[in-house]
Amino acid sequence: MGSSASKHKITSQDKAILDLKIQRDKLKKYQKKVNVVIEAEVRAAKKALDQGHKKQALLALKKKKYQEQLLEKTEQQLINLEELTHTIEYALVEKQVMEGLKQGNQVLTDIHKEMSLEDVDKLMDDTAEAIAYQEEIDQAISGLLSPEDEEDILKELEQLQVEEMQAELPSVPANQLPISTSTPVDELPAVPTHAPVAAAKKAKERNLEEPMLA
Repeated sequence: MGSSASKHKITSQDKAILDLKIQRDKLKKYQKKVNVVIEAEVRAAKKALDQGHKKQALLALKKKKYQEQLLEKTEQQLINLEELTHTIEYALVEKQVMEGLKQGNQVLTDIHKEMSLEDVDKLMDDTAEAIAYQEEIDQAISGLLSPEDEEDILKELEQLQVEEMQAELPSVPANQLPISTSTPVDELPAVPTHAPVAAAKKAKERNLEEPMLA
């Protein structure tokens, strides 16, 4: 309970805003009461006129006028309270923003302390030296290779590229494609084993005509 109370500690600014809002609510209640009194004075004035008491009606209207003046003052006080409340709340928001900016600047300063300009320059120099050293190694290795070695390396590179392209192609299905069952093999017409009758008759007639012609 102690930790939760410390997290939600009421500050003096919070108390001031709360007091202003309490005063505002009291003024609003007072306004309602004044309006009730004004309406009552109007009814009293009308009733006095109906009864022929002009002086009483005039007195009721004077009371009504006084209540209206009080209502105007109350309205102005209410406006002042609203403006003051908003001003304090906005000032608190500005304070929180400033505190956030202050913390952000402190963090940025700490980062700059950890990474100075000299460290950045040294890191860039070390990187440049490492790149130059790697280039020297590449050149030395290239000088040890013969033109034949260079050609073999290029061929190996091409072979790797071809294998990579083949690996990306879709594989051919290993299973046999299914045979269509729309027309079963057993229902197909059989292949004829003898010559048609008409063809055999014509062949016999030709054999008979050949001796006669001879």
